[in-house]
Amino acid sequence: LCWGNELRLADHIELSDFFRKTYGPTGAFNAKPFEGHRSWAGARPELRAIGYDARGVAAHIGALRRFIKVGDVDLLVAELGLYGVRPDLEGLGITHSMRVMYPVLQKLGVPFGFGTVRHALKEHLTRLLARRGLATIISGVSVRSTLPDVYLKLSPTRVEDVLVLVLPIGRPISEWPTGTVIDRNG
Repeated sequence: LCWGNELRLADHIELSDFFRKTYGPTGAFNAKPFEGHRSWAGARPELRAIGYDARGVAAHIGALRRFIKVGDVDLLVAELGLYGVRPDLEGLGITHSMRVMYPVLQKLGVPFGFGTVRHALKEHLTRLLARRGLATIISGVSVRSTLPDVYLKLSPTRVEDVLVLVLPIGRPISEWPTGTVIDRNG
């Protein structure tokens, strides 16, 4: 577990290689943000949980405190992202170790953890978190984000149809606001 600014150059290089190899099989576009030894895709994680084994980085999850807007409600969350397990370790249960983030999020004082995931990961996350009551998966919500790069002929924002993962940290899930659009502020 480390703060993002504690990473050395060698750590960024190793993590970017990990992300390219982990996300590349899901599409070349998904690996592209990690070219040039970049170890983040959009916003840089504030903190990271990194699992290592004898072969290097085995798993990773990052967190960043930010405000989102759910419907008309501004809400502080710890956005979770850059989740990955090295392909040779998939199916071995290593993802359960990522639950180390719960006490860390509690220390950050956020009411909720928040993440977006592809529909293809619904069953995996249901097994990992939802069945144990650690998180709720919400569908039917669009998430609007500012793109990291601006182009003159394209919109500076994107709207995604993804699943929303909500982890009750400092407040119960019953206090999560309702809305069909979530804006990532900032």
